[in-house]
Amino acid sequence: MAKLTKRSARAETGLYLLEGPQAVREALTYRPDAIVELFATPNGWEKHPDIRAKAADTGVDAVHVTDYVLGAMADTVTPQGLVAVVRQTPTAVCEVFASSPRLVAICEEIRDPGNLGTIIRAADAAGADAVVLTGRTVDPYNPKVVRATTGSLFHLPVSVAADLDEVIEQAHAAGLNVLAADVKGDDLLAARAEGVLAGPTAWLFGNEARGLEDSALALADHVLKLPIFGRAESLNLATAASVCLYESAFAQRAAAGL
Repeated sequence: MAKLTKRSARAETGLYLLEGPQAVREALTYRPDAIVELFATPNGWEKHPDIRAKAADTGVDAVHVTDYVLGAMADTVTPQGLVAVVRQTPTAVCEVFASSPRLVAICEEIRDPGNLGTIIRAADAAGADAVVLTGRTVDPYNPKVVRATTGSLFHLPVSVAADLDEVIEQAHAAGLNVLAADVKGDDLLAARAEGVLAGPTAWLFGNEARGLEDSALALADHVLKLPIFGRAESLNLATAASVCLYESAFAQRAAAGL
């Protein structure tokens, strides 16, 4: 199972690792059908009666192993007594945009697993309908990405696509405005005042170091930046993405009278 920490093995098998009680709990709640195997140490199994109950309710049997064996399977030093092998369940891009989404995060060339996992978690929290990965964005089933989502990977569709142009074309066809987050953009607060954020929106986020290429920016309907009121040079990508997604969520809910 340790080989699933490698992208090549995940691509070959269509499986990935899930570690820790929170992630296992979410998988049992939302996608028990995707769980191929569940491993637990006696102590880890004993500490979480709710997980035992969910496993029994969904017909998922746990294989009991020693701490040493579980540690050899896991990517982390302390896997907290629970590791699952799970089937990958990506959503096709066409399905994402066929469902009339109102808020989507598009991640182009995001390379840091922690950033991508946090963006998926923030998109989930903001009520987004999906996250779409393009270019050479890190594998969403990378163990560090999975951990950073804290279970949100099971709450909303995550789609993997190669070509940004095609994704933007589908977003436009579905009636979404594409807003690119970039330091070269216009002020987000002014755009909010003009009602730009209130309609169906696909936010486009780029690489941590380089941002978005000019060719990607040209595909967007608006290029916007977050204002910096203090003396920070910039915001971390995941932090900025979280603010952008929540700004859209606030504006959309206000427009709907929620």
